[in-house]
Amino acid sequence: MKLLAIDCSAKTASVAVLDGKTLVSECFVNAGLTHSRTLMPMVDNTLSQCGIEFDDIDALAVSSGPGSFTGVRIGISAIKGLAFPKNLPCSGISTLEAMAYNFTDEECVVCSLMDARRSQVYTALFKVSSGKVERLTEDSAQSAEETARALSAYEGKVYLCGDGAPVCADVFKELAPNAVIPDENRRYQRAYGVGLAALESGKFIDSALLEPGYIRPSQAERELLLKKKGEEL
Repeated sequence: MKLLAIDCSAKTASVAVLDGKTLVSECFVNAGLTHSRTLMPMVDNTLSQCGIEFDDIDALAVSSGPGSFTGVRIGISAIKGLAFPKNLPCSGISTLEAMAYNFTDEECVVCSLMDARRSQVYTALFKVSSGKVERLTEDSAQSAEETARALSAYEGKVYLCGDGAPVCADVFKELAPNAVIPDENRRYQRAYGVGLAALESGKFIDSALLEPGYIRPSQAERELLLKKKGEEL
């Protein structure tokens, strides 16, 4: 199976082409540019640099959240647009889960962290062993302190990855001293991890059924809810 995977759920953006679980081509950008401007050229470049046509692609995968509300929407919209003409099967993958696939050569626990603002992080824990990724906790939004305390139950090597890792470094240093932040080449989510997670799950659906996994309402939705409550009083 030839799979095209994308991630633009945060500041970074990436596109990967996989043939089975083999990485054929990948493009990664961490420049803070607008994803709506960069994503489709990245798709074109990633395909062209390995000599694969889009008509050769069998399935698509995308990080469906949590993350930036705008970034997640752009990613899912792009995949829907690419999938529709050929009715390609699609897979929506947790951004936090995709990060854990950066460590399949390790025996470790991965704590994925994304800055959720409002003194919270999006987070989930995964165990990586013998090249397999096992989910330990569901995706959630909580304080860094809650996440660090949860890590106290795990011994051995623990990696903190995602853009929330540096933000929470001081908290984890105090409450979970065995947790370390990896180098940047493995710290962020990548489209390759999205693709691997999709293939491992084997769950592909019609693009029309793809939905974002925001975990909590957007600021606009929260403000609308508060406005409605105010009108009811």
